[in-house]
Amino acid sequence: MKAYRTVALLAPLALAGCKTVGPNYKVPPVPAPPSYSDAGHNGDWASATPADAADRGAWWAVYQSAELNDLEQRCASANQNIAAALHAYEQAHDLVRETHASLYPTVSIGGSATRNGIAANAPQVGPATQRDYWEFLIPLNISWEPDLWGAVRRQIESASASAQASAADLANTRLSLQGLLAVTYLQLRGLDLQAQLLRATIDAYTQTLDLTQVRLKGGLSTQSDVAEAQAQLEEARAQLIDLGVQRAQYEHAIAVLVGESATSFHIIDEPLAGGPPAIPTGVPSELLQRRPDIAAAERRVAAANALIGVAKAAYYPNITLGAEGGMESALVSRIFSSGSAEWNAGPSASELLYDAGRRRAQVDYAIAQREQATALYRQQVLSAFRDVEDQLSALRVLEQEAAAQQRAVDAATRSTQLSTLRYKRGLATYLEVLTNQTIQLSDERAAAVLVARRIVASAQLQLALGGGWSTTQLPSN
Repeated sequence: MKAYRTVALLAPLALAGCKTVGPNYKVPPVPAPPSYSDAGHNGDWASATPADAADRGAWWAVYQSAELNDLEQRCASANQNIAAALHAYEQAHDLVRETHASLYPTVSIGGSATRNGIAANAPQVGPATQRDYWEFLIPLNISWEPDLWGAVRRQIESASASAQASAADLANTRLSLQGLLAVTYLQLRGLDLQAQLLRATIDAYTQTLDLTQVRLKGGLSTQSDVAEAQAQLEEARAQLIDLGVQRAQYEHAIAVLVGESATSFHIIDEPLAGGPPAIPTGVPSELLQRRPDIAAAERRVAAANALIGVAKAAYYPNITLGAEGGMESALVSRIFSSGSAEWNAGPSASELLYDAGRRRAQVDYAIAQREQATALYRQQVLSAFRDVEDQLSALRVLEQEAAAQQRAVDAATRSTQLSTLRYKRGLATYLEVLTNQTIQLSDERAAAVLVARRIVASAQLQLALGGGWSTTQLPSN
């Protein structure tokens, strides 16, 4: 107890001189444009702040698909890459706890019982000396190195920032995989839309074949016309079958994303309908709060900055407060008597006088690490702006292309109707009908592809904006 009181008296004196060396962290400035350059991207898109009142965590809910909602939940709970990222964060959090423990003293206790024998010819051994005896010992050790220069506090600061970066990595993994799932699902539904179109086209081609065969019987058509109609019908059927290859691949990809075997996984047909939903975009300055990859990069700058203080603390002396005590006796029955107590306590200090520039190199290394992390953070922000601009431009251009393509579909449909009517009346050859039908199918498939591309681009824009994630989800320490 005397040793413990000695350490307790010295501790306030040590703490009174505490200081934290090294630079305090400031978020690196990143130039940001005042607004998106593609201001007129899409008439039904509205600017809004990322922290608006609506809950945007389940950002895929804007596509109003109960099946997609269910798949996203299964992905979050069963995807193995997300599980691995979660365990990586747990490891980082445990490192914070381990580093934080360095602020406190260490206390250890032990016990031993030894039988000792002294040689008869040893110095200072007389006839009355007991040469065989027991020694019972219960040692207690207390040691504490006060964080006078803030090295441990800087280590805690660095470990905490690294844990926050790991949490952002987890969010980014979840966002990326759930985004990939949404994009893949929407692409699959786009194939279902093309399949629906091809089935309707096959029905129309079947009617045309029947008409050609009827006209052949009446002597108004030729075997060549029938063969061409049959070939056109079979080609449409082949195109429908070919879509099955891509659809199966999308299904298998979704199965892996939700943690299931591709063998027994199946999604029923459900064609896409409508255009992309209206999604608030936010302004570039707020983008920093919406992208988990940006938050992770910024936290790594903070972690590297704290390590500079750890390196600089090596220039200051190490001071340790220690105490040892315990009970020692030759008889086990007297081990806990007052006469068996022994102790010592006191501070110790050491200072490195010469290290051939090692500490200077360690400080320079830590500074270089921070500058590297800062450059990567700024590059990540620039890439994020580019991602948003890419998708805004894509939505604007695809909207214009879809409008032009729909006009082409309308014109091709009218042309097919007129040529078919002329063919029925004997005013046109079947080749004219065949040509117009081929053009119509090509235009309709192109329009269906654009429907999927526009909706997929809207999902990719949400990913570029960080989905429903924000830095408020980062743990404190």
